[in-house]
Amino acid sequence: MLSQSLEDTTLTGLVADATAAPSMHNAQPWQFRYTRAGRTLTLLADLRRALPEADPATRALHVGCGAALLNLRVSAAHHGLEAVTALLPAPSDPAVLATVRFGVRPHVPRKPEDEALAALHPAIPDRHTSRYPFDEQPIPEDVRARLTEAARVEGADFTFLVSPHLETVLELIRDAEGYNRGDPARKAEQEHWTRNTKTEAPVDGIPDYALGPRDASERATTRDFANTGVLPGRPRVPFEKRPQLALLTTPGDHAMDWLRAGQALERVLLTATLHRVSTSFSAQPVEWPDLRWLLRDPVFGTGQAQMIVRLGYGPRGPRTPRRPLGQVLTIEP
Repeated sequence: MLSQSLEDTTLTGLVADATAAPSMHNAQPWQFRYTRAGRTLTLLADLRRALPEADPATRALHVGCGAALLNLRVSAAHHGLEAVTALLPAPSDPAVLATVRFGVRPHVPRKPEDEALAALHPAIPDRHTSRYPFDEQPIPEDVRARLTEAARVEGADFTFLVSPHLETVLELIRDAEGYNRGDPARKAEQEHWTRNTKTEAPVDGIPDYALGPRDASERATTRDFANTGVLPGRPRVPFEKRPQLALLTTPGDHAMDWLRAGQALERVLLTATLHRVSTSFSAQPVEWPDLRWLLRDPVFGTGQAQMIVRLGYGPRGPRTPRRPLGQVLTIEP
């Protein structure tokens, strides 16, 4: 049985690690409820932080919460805790996304799968989205294989894009970025989650210091949270001529698949961080139904597109703000 002191000292660390996960517009759409009697942490969707314009089906919300769940599992393994996880355990309440019941195995060696999770823990504080240019150095095949395997362990596929599919996806990213700029409601929603640190101390959203430079060729694959606006002092620099992109897919396209996609995505990102590979997202075409189905390889592609990841060697990107634990964690007897 867990001691009171172990519960209190470990719980906040577990949740802090979980909330370091990425989420769309850094909305952090999660809540955690801990029940002492059952030693169970429940992950709930915070629908007040949903993005109804860009994410009407809450697919991206589930992906972000799945990423937080993976971090929670990594943190539990790091602390030597057994973590029995159940996805969507309350069909009558779709806001209940997962439960994790903790236990301790004294003097029992960790399982290999728990060892593999625990090895990812040092990457949690170092993983940041980088909206900076990467160099042209290709990611080695052995590292690519490790990233692909990281997704596979969590039930997803992670495929590096090659020509001519790569060129097609690059065009779809640019099309989607144009769609976003031409949609007043989506543009307003994005601006709502963009933070001016000169006038506020943000705990969520995308702060101006994390926007990165503007691509001199206007062909960058990362979402530009400044839209067409001009930020004083923001430089224009060349980005990589041939981005290294990978597509994350799942067999299905329902809430369970989205949660698994989020766990697979975060496992890929943490693995990349350990190998000093920087990452960012090119999610724009995934958010438009008429573009999303075109993302699959026309010859070999299967599954449902859940995320496009840009990878490379370059600045890791700054840390973005997180909500205080008092806003995301409640503790019950």
